[in-house]
Amino acid sequence: MADSLERQRLDRLSASVVDAAITVHSALGPGLLESAYEACLVHELSERGIPVASQVTLPVKYRGTSVDAGYRLDMVVGGVLIIEVKAVEKVLPIHSAQLLTYLKLSGMKVGFLMNFNTSLMRDGITRMVNKF
Repeated sequence: MADSLERQRLDRLSASVVDAAITVHSALGPGLLESAYEACLVHELSERGIPVASQVTLPVKYRGTSVDAGYRLDMVVGGVLIIEVKAVEKVLPIHSAQLLTYLKLSGMKVGFLMNFNTSLMRDGITRMVNKF
């Protein structure tokens, strides 16, 4: 029962995140820096009452010690979902690997790779699930 409620919450949150990204992209279009899209998406989510944190430190666990290796999550939404923002001509396998690694290191289950450098935002959104 708790898993079902958690899944429903995550699904609702995911839908809100996708809608917010489409709203930002509709207003700005492609061609800006990642930092602009990140800031505007944080603003849009906050305006909707959705808790969001940006540039969240992600330590690496090494032999029982938490090490700050300089990793930063672009955004954490609701404390349970990662957003990795891109503004690139083409999403590469390394971008997907980056998000999967962030999911694994953080223990979070769902993440979105969002490339704002597309004509249609829906073509720039990839949802990934942590299977670790």
